Amino acid sequence: MNRKWFAIAALITTAISLLSVASCGDPQTLQSITVSPGTWTVGASNITVSQDGGAQVQLTALGSYLHPPVTKDITKQVTWASSDTQMFTITSTGLLTATGFVCGSTLVSAAVTTNSDGSGVSSSGAMVTGNMTGNVVCFTGTGPTITVDFAGTGAGTISSSPAGLGCASSAGSSCTGSFPTGTTVTLTAAASGTFGGWAGCSFTTGTVCTISNLTNNVTVTVTFN
Repeated sequence: MNRKWFAIAALITTAISLLSVASCGDPQTLQSITVSPGTWTVGASNITVSQDGGAQVQLTALGSYLHPPVTKDITKQVTWASSDTQMFTITSTGLLTATGFVCGSTLVSAAVTTNSDGSGVSSSGAMVTGNMTGNVVCFTGTGPTITVDFAGTGAGTISSSPAGLGCASSAGSSCTGSFPTGTTVTLTAAASGTFGGWAGCSFTTGTVCTISNLTNNVTVTVTFN
């Protein structure tokens, strides 16, 4: 009888050992994904959104696994996606780029299809996803100013590119507009009578005044005769 029980005990021990070995051989289970940096902001309130175009940051995806617990860099294994491709695009290797078209905030995700739940139970199409937030600061119109003084005995109008400064005035008056820091602004004059010239510009071509790399308040003078 004792020999019988010994044999049964041996079989049980062997089964437990086999189960233990099988468990240790289970594939690692991906539990979560962390994207770094968790947030990234580009731009400033005195810079136009278009000037943010081309700004880039490299994202990293870190996967947390079980069996055994470990964290791995899976940046090149995840599927990257931007929720707003008009704001940010992202490559298959996690390089995030601002388009320069839209401001605001959007989510950028890193996902892996696991086909199982967190406990390893089969679940077709199951995914593990991590997110980060990308931000583009909107231009609020605060920045250096250009003031146009009008001289001469005539009248006329001026307009700007980019838009922001335009008025029709007579001698002795002026108008002012604000532009993003670093902007190159062109002013175009249209005289009701005779155009007399510009003063205070970086350079001029006929009725056009160019102000390069605007970083401080500037005053120019246009003369209409």
